[in-house]
Amino acid sequence: MFRPCIDLHEGKVKQIVGGSLSADPTELRTNFVSDRPVAWFAGLYRRDGLKGGHVIMLGPGNETVGREALAAYPGGLQIGGGINPDNARDWLDAGASHVIVTSWVFRDGQLDFERVRALAAAIGKERLVFDLSCRRRDKDYWVVTDRWQKFTEFKIDAAGMAQFAPFCAEFLIHAADVEGLCGGVDLELVERLARWSPIPTTYAGGARSLTDLEEVTRVGRGEIDLTIGSALDIFGGTGVRYIDAVEFNRQRAAKRPGNASV
Repeated sequence: MFRPCIDLHEGKVKQIVGGSLSADPTELRTNFVSDRPVAWFAGLYRRDGLKGGHVIMLGPGNETVGREALAAYPGGLQIGGGINPDNARDWLDAGASHVIVTSWVFRDGQLDFERVRALAAAIGKERLVFDLSCRRRDKDYWVVTDRWQKFTEFKIDAAGMAQFAPFCAEFLIHAADVEGLCGGVDLELVERLARWSPIPTTYAGGARSLTDLEEVTRVGRGEIDLTIGSALDIFGGTGVRYIDAVEFNRQRAAKRPGNASV
């Protein structure tokens, strides 16, 4: 299924090449900057019944617009970026269906499992999404933090995902090496996620056409959802029409067992 997104940078809706998001602003590569308010995108997703989309606050200065997105679609969007136990409940109260957490549960490249437990206990696993965004090193995929620049010692595999799964509702996984490039999805990673993840999982990175959505559905055996960003026409892209992605979801939903709709 197609999952929507809203990426926020410096208070604006943007699409950014993921691997370029570093501490040096001169390295940033931006595909799109919207002149529309964030509420326009959230309202669009609400109108079309798209749930589970993620709002990612890329750096400081996005809290106000993040709240505007949640207010425009209460209960319909997840939010991530700087989430920790001190502010997680506030974001849920502001209208987020889930909070998305990455860096806070990793310290010095190591997973701090006590923090995982504490966060799940504080807000409930059913409202928590762990972002295990990764980059490839040799034959394996490793979680990266700090604007996707720092490799951790946590490898994405069946054992690793099983370790996290009892403490969250979903996984969100950006393939940082291809994020924002519109060069095609990493189907090898998608296939591995379908085998390894015991809970709902969304993959993001590289989508360039509706064919990618079909391929992720096929290779992921219907278990992996796909986020499309820079390729979408609503983000200035030419590869995917938003209305076609919405229609894909409608057709998939109609084919589910027990659904009598056409």
